[in-house]
Amino acid sequence: MDINNRYSSIDQIAGRYILPQNQNNSNIPRDGISFEDILNQKKFGEIKFSKHAGERLATRNINLTDEQLSRLNEGTKLAEEKGIKESLMIMDKMAFIVNIPNNTVVTALDTEATLNNVFTNIDGAVII
Repeated sequence: MDINNRYSSIDQIAGRYILPQNQNNSNIPRDGISFEDILNQKKFGEIKFSKHAGERLATRNINLTDEQLSRLNEGTKLAEEKGIKESLMIMDKMAFIVNIPNNTVVTALDTEATLNNVFTNIDGAVII
């Protein structure tokens, strides 16, 4: 059969390869959550702590509240919006170095540990 004779109109091709408007489309949210919402949830999920940061929290007896974790997450979002990759975040007399692309705290310092410290390899700071 000649390829030119398979379809008599563009509508036949469209009907075969493009979903008609009344059929279910997989891009339509099934539970009311859009793809963009899911992407943002994954992108800005809960902040993680590296093994090193976890050890620093334990040895320095730093316990973060849910509200403080929420503020760290907010600070991470702000830093990402500004294009920061490695951020110094200062909150409640504590300092955190956060890798923004990985959404990970890489170290944590309390008031005593921040005295006379020099912070290197950061490209921005967020005070939260």
